[in-house]
Amino acid sequence: MFQALFSLIGQTEAAGSSGGWGLGIAIAGAAVAAALAGIGSSIGINYPGKAAPAVLREDPEKFGNLFLLVVLPGTQGFYGLIIALLVLPKLAPMSVAQGVQVFLACLPIAFTGLISAIFQGKVCLAGVHLVAKRPDQAMKGVIYAAMVETYAVLGLLTSFLLLTNIKIG
Repeated sequence: MFQALFSLIGQTEAAGSSGGWGLGIAIAGAAVAAALAGIGSSIGINYPGKAAPAVLREDPEKFGNLFLLVVLPGTQGFYGLIIALLVLPKLAPMSVAQGVQVFLACLPIAFTGLISAIFQGKVCLAGVHLVAKRPDQAMKGVIYAAMVETYAVLGLLTSFLLLTNIKIG
């Protein structure tokens, strides 16, 4: 796949157009969307992921309640990946301006994914502590975590709408 992308960049540069630079900038946008959202998810999952095993050690029956709290911060990584995959059909020779448009369209999910996943992980950690003391209140922790998720969804929606309105070619 990478060989095909580099070949496409080389062909457009050999033809004397600036399409290679535009294409490279667009690819960088896709990479930034997936990478930053993924990094945020990795950090976010870290918080409840370290605390949940201690609760499970005391009461393994709480696994179902804890699992949702641990995986919730991972959704932002998927949102970044979705946007990166939506960039792929647009990868064709393009101007630098078009490449910058694609790059900028990827930024909302990159940053909202990065930041919201980290803070959602902290909210989920509080939910893990809630489940440890009051397992019957687990959904309250999930609801608070979902409130943080809202902003990642807004970033996903913004990037999606921006990308779908960029005309290449």
